[in-house]
Amino acid sequence: MAFLRKNTPRWIIFSIDVVICLISISLACLLRFNFAIPAKEFHSLYIAIPFVLIVRTLSFVISRSYAGIVRYTNIKDAERIIIVIFTGSIFFGLTNIFTFFFYGKIFLVPFSIILIEFFVTIFSLTAFRLVVKTLYFELNTSSKETSNVIIYGSDEYAITTKLTLERDAGTKHNVIAFIDNTDRNVGKKLENVRIYNANKLDYLLKKYKVTHLIFAKKYIGLIRKNEIIETCLNHDVKILSVPDVHTWINGELSFNQIKNIKIEDLLERDPIKLDERQIKKLTLNKTILVTGAAGSIGSEIVRQLTRFNPKNIILYDQAESPLYDLELDLVEQLNFSNFKIIIGDITNYDRVNYILERYKPSFVYHAAAYKHVPMMEINPAEAVNTNILGTKIMADLSAKHGVEKFVMISTDKAVNPSNVMGASKRIAEVYIQSLNKISKTNFITTRFGNVLGSNGSVIPRFRKQIENGGPVTVTHPNVTRYFMTIPEACQLVLEAGAMGKGGEIFIFDMGKLVKIVDLAKKMVQLSGLTLGKDIHLIYTGLRPGEKLYEELLNDKEKYLPTHHSQIMIAQVREYDHSQFAESVDNLIVGVKSFDNYKIVKLMKEMIPEFISNNSVFEELDNNNIEEIKQ
Repeated sequence: MAFLRKNTPRWIIFSIDVVICLISISLACLLRFNFAIPAKEFHSLYIAIPFVLIVRTLSFVISRSYAGIVRYTNIKDAERIIIVIFTGSIFFGLTNIFTFFFYGKIFLVPFSIILIEFFVTIFSLTAFRLVVKTLYFELNTSSKETSNVIIYGSDEYAITTKLTLERDAGTKHNVIAFIDNTDRNVGKKLENVRIYNANKLDYLLKKYKVTHLIFAKKYIGLIRKNEIIETCLNHDVKILSVPDVHTWINGELSFNQIKNIKIEDLLERDPIKLDERQIKKLTLNKTILVTGAAGSIGSEIVRQLTRFNPKNIILYDQAESPLYDLELDLVEQLNFSNFKIIIGDITNYDRVNYILERYKPSFVYHAAAYKHVPMMEINPAEAVNTNILGTKIMADLSAKHGVEKFVMISTDKAVNPSNVMGASKRIAEVYIQSLNKISKTNFITTRFGNVLGSNGSVIPRFRKQIENGGPVTVTHPNVTRYFMTIPEACQLVLEAGAMGKGGEIFIFDMGKLVKIVDLAKKMVQLSGLTLGKDIHLIYTGLRPGEKLYEELLNDKEKYLPTHHSQIMIAQVREYDHSQFAESVDNLIVGVKSFDNYKIVKLMKEMIPEFISNNSVFEELDNNNIEEIKQ
C-alpha cells in the first residue's frame, strides 16, 4: 500500500475511473435484464456500451475530475462527480430522443439502463475515492498521537476547518465536537460530528482530553468569545483562530493559516460606529497632511482616510524605510494612489512652510512625536525639540496658510505628567489650544492611552520575550494601563476631528484599566506555555518617569459628553496665548544649553502639575508640590 502514501499519477486515477464506468454500464445492463440478457439485445448493447464509455471518458477529460488528490476528497469533489455524471446522463437521454425520431423509434441506450448506470457510477466513483482516503489516513496517522479538537462554529467555515485538519499530515486531529452559541443546530451532526451548545464547553473539556479549540466562525460576540477563551485557558487548552476568508490562498484554507489567537482578540471591543457621512463630507476631494505618517498611529490614520476619497494625502515623516513600506501597502493592498510621500522633519521650518504653501492642505493630522517615556526622560532636549517646537512650527504655519482643521494626537501621559514625555505633550496641548483663540484654523486635540501593537508598546515586547523563551519582564506587579487597538484609536481620531469646532481636547473611552502582569500571564497561556515551568516572569522595577497607572483627566478637570458615546470633551484650564507662547520660546532657547535640569525646571514652571516620578528630576519638585497643595 505504499502508493497510498504518495500522490498517485493522474493517468492512473483516470484509468480507474474509466474502468469503473465500464463495470457500471455492464452491471446496469445485467440488472436491467435480471442477469439474463436476451440474444436479440446483444447487438444494440455492443453499440450502447462503447457509446456510454466514450461519453464518460470525454466528460472526464473535459471536467478534469481525475485531477484532484484522491486522499483529500471532500464534499466539493463529490458534487463535481455528480454534476459530470448527471450531464453525461442528460446527453444519453437527448441522444435517445434523437434516435427515436430519426432512426425508426429506437433508443440507443434504454432509459432504464441510463438510470441504473447513473446511480451505480456515482456510487462507485465516490466510494473508490472515500476508500482510498480512509486507507490513507489510517496508514499515515495510526502511529501518531491523536489530538482532540473542538471547533467553535457550525457553518461552512467550520466544515472547511475540519477538512483542513484532516488534510494535515503532520498530526492526527480528531474533531470531537462542534459548538455554537445558538440552539438552531444543537443536537444535529455536521460531517458526522455532533453539534453542542457553547454552554457545554466546560463539560466537553472535562470529559475529553481536548488539546485545541479553534474559532471558525465569522462573527462572535466579544463577551462570549472571552468566556470561551477563559474556559479554555482554565483547562490548558490551546486556542487557535481561522483567518478571514479573503486571506485564504486561492480560496483554500491551509493548516498553516490557522494561527494562535492573539492577546489583542481578548482586549478588543465592539466595532466603533462612525459618522462616516460627516467624515466623508469633510475629507472628500480635500488635501490632507499627516505628520508621522510612517508611525503606528500615523500610518493607520492614512489607511482610514483612504476610505473617504480625499483628493491627496501628504505623507510626511523622516523614517525612510517605513514610508516605503506604507507606500507599498497603499498601492498593492488598498489600491490607492492619491498620495505624495515627503521625507522631512517637523522641526525644519522652511521644509514645513514649503509643503504647506505648495500643497495647501485643508486638514493636518499631527501624529509625529517622540513617545517613549524612559528615552525622553534622559533626552529632554529632544522631547522639547520634537514634541513642542515641532508642534509649534506645524501649528503656526498651519494657521498662516489657512488650514481648516489641525488635529493633534496627544496621550494620557499628558495628564498630571510624571515624566518629560508627558509634560512635553501637555505643553503642546496648551499651545495649540491657546492658539485656537486667535486663529481661524480650528485646533483640536485627541487624548488617549496605549494602543495595542504600536511601535515600542508592551505587547510586541512580551511576544518577543515569549518567542525567545523568556523571561517575561514586568516593571511592577501593580502597574496598570489603558489599551485600545490602533484602528479603534484612529477611527475615533477621525470622528473627533470631524465633530471638533476648535479648542477642544477630546478624550476617548479607553475601557477598563488592564493590569500589565495579568496581560503578561495571559499571553504566556495563549502561547501554550506554563508560567514558572516553561517560562519565568520577573519584575524589573519602574522605569524613569513611569507611574503605576495612567489618567485621562487630572483632578481639576471634568468632561462633557458628545453625541458619540466613546468620545468626551475635557474641560481644562485655559491659557493666554501670548504669555504661554513667550514661555515656550524661552523653553526652546533654554534647550540650546543642553542642560537637562534647566530644561526640565522650565517645563515644570510652565506645567505646575508636572511632578516627576522615579526620576532624577524629583529634586526639582519640592516647590511645585507645595504650590499644587495650595
